[in-house]
Amino acid sequence: MSKQILGAHLSLRCCGTTMPQVTAGPCWQVFVAMTGLVSEWPTYTWPTSSEIPTSDQRLEALTELGFTLADGADWEWTEGTGPEYHPHPVRVALLAAAKVRPLDGGAA
Repeated sequence: MSKQILGAHLSLRCCGTTMPQVTAGPCWQVFVAMTGLVSEWPTYTWPTSSEIPTSDQRLEALTELGFTLADGADWEWTEGTGPEYHPHPVRVALLAAAKVRPLDGGAA
C-alpha cells in the first residue's frame, strides 16, 4: 500500500450525505482518512438513522472496507457543536476516531 493511513473517523451526518451515496436523512458514516484525494477514501454509510453503530457494527464496516482496528486501538469520542450555518438549530456533534490497519489481503 502506497498511501499513508491516518485513521478511521465516525460521524453522524445530520443532514444526510451526497457521497458515496445519497441519503435523505441523518445517518452514521465511517471513513478511513488517507493521503490522497478525499473522494478516494474508503467510506461506509449506515442506513438512515441517528442510532450510534455498535462496536460490532463498526468493526464489520471496517472489515468491509478492508481494515481493522490497530493493535491496542479503541474508538476515542469527542463532543462538539455543529456549525451554525446548518438549516436546523445548532446541536451536539459526536465524533469518534480510531487507529486502523489494513487487513492481510484486504481491499485496502
